[in-house]
Amino acid sequence: MNQPSTRLPYGDGRDALLSAVIDVVGEKGLRGVTYRAVASRAGVNHTLVTHHFGSIEGLLAATMEWAIQRSIEETGLEKIADFDENFADSLLATVSREPELQLFQFEMLLESRRNPEVRALVERLYANYMSTVEDALRQRGLNVDNGAALAIFAALDGLMLQFLTISDPERIRAAVIQVGKLVAMLESTSESPGGSSPLPIR
Repeated sequence: MNQPSTRLPYGDGRDALLSAVIDVVGEKGLRGVTYRAVASRAGVNHTLVTHHFGSIEGLLAATMEWAIQRSIEETGLEKIADFDENFADSLLATVSREPELQLFQFEMLLESRRNPEVRALVERLYANYMSTVEDALRQRGLNVDNGAALAIFAALDGLMLQFLTISDPERIRAAVIQVGKLVAMLESTSESPGGSSPLPIR
């Protein structure tokens, strides 16, 4: 027997469903995302999924967009060029508060390997991360046309995956700060005469 759904003001039902997807994927993976599972977690009628998103695929796409935008805002990614201890602490604290938000994105990344439609979505939305990183590095005067921005973001992305799975916070914090030191080296290189000489390898 179905439980009566909670009546929510317009807009709240949509947001509740997006948040519910994050929770369901965190517990059961993408295979656990069904109309009833998401609606039950959100406390709404399952018909709201099709009303707002049309399909499960539409729901996942909207959740991915929502998750990335929230991650950019809440982690303070636009301050990535600072890369000081405050940035490291803020990043880890934000990820710790809502680990499922990041895990959902990693699940979608893995799914993109198997599903071309998901891959196109992930590529498009991850471009939002890259533009945020590139803008921050440009403001610091760094060249972002040589793959540096992608390398820096990939390092942070990988570190957050390790933070959520296999490694301890102190090691990850130290590694984030170390990435910041590499950014400072890039900055000093770009400011040196010629600006394009490679970094010394030690």
